[in-house]
Amino acid sequence: MSEVPSTLFTAAPHWRWLIVFYFFLGGIAGGAYLIAALIDLFGRPWDRPLARLGYLVALPLTVICGILLVVDLNRPLRFWHMLLASETLTPIFKLWSPMSVGAWALLAFGFFTLLSFLAALAANDGWLRYPALTRLRPPGILGTIVVVLGGLLGFFIAGYTGVLLAVTNRPIWSDTSLIGLVFLISSASTGAAVLMLLARRRAVANAEGLHALERFDAWMLLFELVAIVALVVSLGSLARLWLNTWGVLLVLGVVGLGIVAPLLLYRRGRASGLASAAAAVLVLVGGFLLRVVIVLSSESI
Repeated sequence: MSEVPSTLFTAAPHWRWLIVFYFFLGGIAGGAYLIAALIDLFGRPWDRPLARLGYLVALPLTVICGILLVVDLNRPLRFWHMLLASETLTPIFKLWSPMSVGAWALLAFGFFTLLSFLAALAANDGWLRYPALTRLRPPGILGTIVVVLGGLLGFFIAGYTGVLLAVTNRPIWSDTSLIGLVFLISSASTGAAVLMLLARRRAVANAEGLHALERFDAWMLLFELVAIVALVVSLGSLARLWLNTWGVLLVLGVVGLGIVAPLLLYRRGRASGLASAAAAVLVLVGGFLLRVVIVLSSESI
């Protein structure tokens, strides 16, 4: 008889849809900013409009994530207690606490997304008429520093939510160390999908740049599939209980609809822009369902 994991007898944190959306939108924000930073730092000059879209997306989503976290608190008006001591109003940073590190990382990421957002708005065809703000983007030294630091924070935001789950004492979350990796890869994939959809709608990227994003997303989907399989294997005896309850949504929704179907559609993407757009939409659906399965499954076990 297999041993029953002790995590099955712990109290649930009662995280519901607000946290699901926070994980999903935060992943897109981190992934989109990271991709934009890589394009600005290593891409071709004519691909810079794609990077601009990434910066325009990251800030609003980061703000929404902050709002979702505040609303989810039992006492939302005291959200600032995560950052400041109530008596002295001095900053509180607990390196040993994933919650504290995550709160400060989100705040810092929001600062850099704001800088890059302003730089994107100040582009030649942007809304702001302050050319000096364009220095907040590469190739200048200041812009390079901004996007490097922002990109590193985006990388952290994309994966830290999975690490946060892993340090709890809940089933599934604490029984594997791969949730952070799965979330990180999924964030890169969903971030690329959002950029593809916006680029096609606004016609700001050439065909070669869009195909490069498709190839990137296809590789991320393959890596995500491998990571999900590894996650299931790493759960050991708990995997059967998890799959018995959530297996249909994981296999059909996340893997079938969100990974395999987009990969097949991307193969036709060069011949059909509609197929590529449909693939990007399915990637987003799969990324959302992945968070639903991960978060709500532990709550229900």
